[in-house]
Amino acid sequence: MNILVIHGPNLHLLGEREVEIYGEDTLEDINNLLEKRANELGVNLKVVQTNYEGKIVEVIGSAREWADGIIINPGAYTHTSIAIRDAISAVRKPTIEVHISNIYAREEFRHFSYISGVCKGKIVGLGKYSYLLALEGLVRILEEVKK
Repeated sequence: MNILVIHGPNLHLLGEREVEIYGEDTLEDINNLLEKRANELGVNLKVVQTNYEGKIVEVIGSAREWADGIIINPGAYTHTSIAIRDAISAVRKPTIEVHISNIYAREEFRHFSYISGVCKGKIVGLGKYSYLLALEGLVRILEEVKK
C-alpha cells in the first residue's frame, strides 16, 4: 500500500511558529511518527512539503499512477485553492484532510475548506495525532476497497 503525505505552506516551520497553536513538534518529528506507524502497518509513504500551490497540484497529479491514497495538510491553501481541490478530484484517490490546530476555534475565514468536499474525511485539532489518525483511517479505508 502506497500513501502520499503532503504538508503545505509554512509547515516546515513547525516547532518554531506559533507554538501556542501548533505545538512544539517539528515537521521532522511528525514525519518520524508517521514513518514508524507506516512501517508497523506495512505501508510505504512518500512525504512532500512545499510552500507552493502549483507544486502541490503537480505532486497530486503525479501520484495518480502509484499512490493508493493521500493525506494532505493544505495549510492556508485549504481556504483558497480550487486548484488543489480539482487535483484531488481528478486523481480519484481516497484523501484525508488534516489540520494540526482546530480550525473551527480560530478566525472565521479558517472555517471554510475548499478541500473537504473531495475528501473521504477530515481530522482537525489533535496536533501530531491528526496525522496518525489519518494514516490509520486511510489504511482501513483502502483495505475495505481491496476486499
